[in-house]
Amino acid sequence: MEVSANPSSGLLERLFKLNENGTTVRTEVIAGITIFLTMAYVVVVNPAILSITGMDFKAVFVATCISAAIGSAIMGLVANYPIALAPGMGLNAYFTFTVVKGMGVPWQIALGAVFLSGCLFVVVSLSKVREQIINAIPTSLKFSISAGVGMFLGLLALKSSGIVVASPATFVTLGNLHAPSTLLAIFGFFLILALEYRKVHGSIIIGILAVTALSIAFGLSKFEGIAAPIPSMAPTFMQMDLKGALSATLIGVVFVFFFVDLFDTTGTLVAVAHRAGISKDGKLPRLKRALMADSTAIIAGAAMGTSSTVAYIESAAGAAVGGRTGLTATVVAILFIACLWLSPLAASVPAYATAPALCYVAVLMTRGLAEVEWDDLTEAAPAVMGALTMPFTYSIADGIAFGFISYALVKLLAGRAREVKPAAWIIAVLWILKLAFLH
Repeated sequence: MEVSANPSSGLLERLFKLNENGTTVRTEVIAGITIFLTMAYVVVVNPAILSITGMDFKAVFVATCISAAIGSAIMGLVANYPIALAPGMGLNAYFTFTVVKGMGVPWQIALGAVFLSGCLFVVVSLSKVREQIINAIPTSLKFSISAGVGMFLGLLALKSSGIVVASPATFVTLGNLHAPSTLLAIFGFFLILALEYRKVHGSIIIGILAVTALSIAFGLSKFEGIAAPIPSMAPTFMQMDLKGALSATLIGVVFVFFFVDLFDTTGTLVAVAHRAGISKDGKLPRLKRALMADSTAIIAGAAMGTSSTVAYIESAAGAAVGGRTGLTATVVAILFIACLWLSPLAASVPAYATAPALCYVAVLMTRGLAEVEWDDLTEAAPAVMGALTMPFTYSIADGIAFGFISYALVKLLAGRAREVKPAAWIIAVLWILKLAFLH
């Protein structure tokens, strides 16, 4: 790795070891800006999804920005990784549509479940349990879970854009493609694809803002302004109900928050660290610090009023332009703090303007199915069952349950039960008990 000819010095060098990692302040700042532009859509999409539960939009907006800033700053300053964090797509949908809307759980209790999952993550991060859990999960299921979450997000996007509507005869059917809002959503999706294909940084946020601008111009939505004083976070701050979250029926909810975040974060760490040249002999340095950054952000986010915070795969965009150290993540944290004054702009974005972003994220996540072992029926069938049941049961948790249960049963019936690790058997049995007695 080539080292900069102009060695950096001072505080930044001591904090991030820029010379040792063959990078410069300028490169790291550019990488941080690049990552922020690719994931800035979260400050609009996350409040839009969580506000469906009855949570205050502006309070969630503030919680989103601050939790992303805290997670990214800790990841940068403590773990020295060029990886940004923010409330995760998929987990916010699970929070809203499965836990609150589907199960009828008050959002305060759902926040309590998120908080408990963060505490569990802390315990796991300080022990070897993390490796045991990850190693117990079949590779095909790991990829199918990601793909299933992608399909779930895709269904949400098609619904919010009006492309798909309910039907008493066929459950779902094609919506009114003549509706202006639907046409704008379709335009936004193809705009994002065109910009992304041409490697334009910030393609997702550009697509959201373009649809919003057209919507306002056509009189379909109202322009609330651009900047304003930071809104109050009081409506969601410390509103989590821990006592309610400790009930037996929510054990599975806590587990899903923990489970999905574990794989999201671990997978992102491995992928981005490899792209940035951080991993050594296949191992990640300072891994416990990186996981602690994520778990701390989950706990802080739940306390402020947002769903689980995860490491964002968009961080790979920063690694692609040279980001190698935590200075990149610290720059992202600063930019999220700067967003706090843009709440009116976020409130101006209609739901169908965020649908194209969710559709594009679905495209990125669903490609995980390509990694499934299709030639092995005992691997492919459980993977497909897990992925398909997420959108069609409108539940990420049920999809994970069907994946594990079918994997264990198919292996057993095929006479290959020894291939199922003990931890996977335990998880499958727990899901069976949960569906039988606590569903």
